[in-house]
Amino acid sequence: MSEPKIAQRSPYVKEEQPGRKAWCACGHSQNQPYCDGSHARLNTGISPVRVEITESKRIAWCGCKHSGNKPYCDGTHAKLGDRV
Repeated sequence: MSEPKIAQRSPYVKEEQPGRKAWCACGHSQNQPYCDGSHARLNTGISPVRVEITESKRIAWCGCKHSGNKPYCDGTHAKLGDRV
């Protein structure tokens, strides 16, 4: 398994409606924070994290892809330093 690409060093804050979502865990999706299948095309060995949103709410999706609470932001981006 490869290391995920840091898509951005802050969360993607989105107003979400109920339904299924696939969060990009590899960092290569062109549709951040959602998966667009890039992990398979690039053979990253990293699969998306699928979640079921049960109610309308604001979500802070992890943008750095290193959260300890994937797929949600836990502030890890502030501790990454110069990691690429």
